[in-house]
Amino acid sequence: MDPLPLVVVDAANTVGSVPDGWWRDRHAATVRLRDALAPLAGSGLPERADVPRFARHGPLELLLVVEGAARGVPPVDGVAVASAPGSGDDHMVELIARAAHDHPGRPVLLITADRALRERARVHGAVSAGPKAVRS
Repeated sequence: MDPLPLVVVDAANTVGSVPDGWWRDRHAATVRLRDALAPLAGSGLPERADVPRFARHGPLELLLVVEGAARGVPPVDGVAVASAPGSGDDHMVELIARAAHDHPGRPVLLITADRALRERARVHGAVSAGPKAVRS
């Protein structure tokens, strides 16, 4: 059985994309993001020009990568959480590279606005979309 398409979400970058007071409590803001992502695991991401076709329909494997004050956010049904031991960007690239190695050809989407991170992920076959792909 083929693995589900993988969507890796840069929590820090995505949380920081909306000026909603997230800086007062990064952990709580990340929990809100995680909870907003959960329904997307079954339904897929919204239809947008920057969202590849493979991610528009569920089911999807959603992986939220957290760092810093957001470490320790627990997973919920539909959203796995990976706490970066150091740099969140480095950890995301490692996870994407591992996914490419373990399942060649598996579709991988990275959600981030970080251009350097997007380029690093592209080397391993991932495509990227901005935070608006998962935040209204």
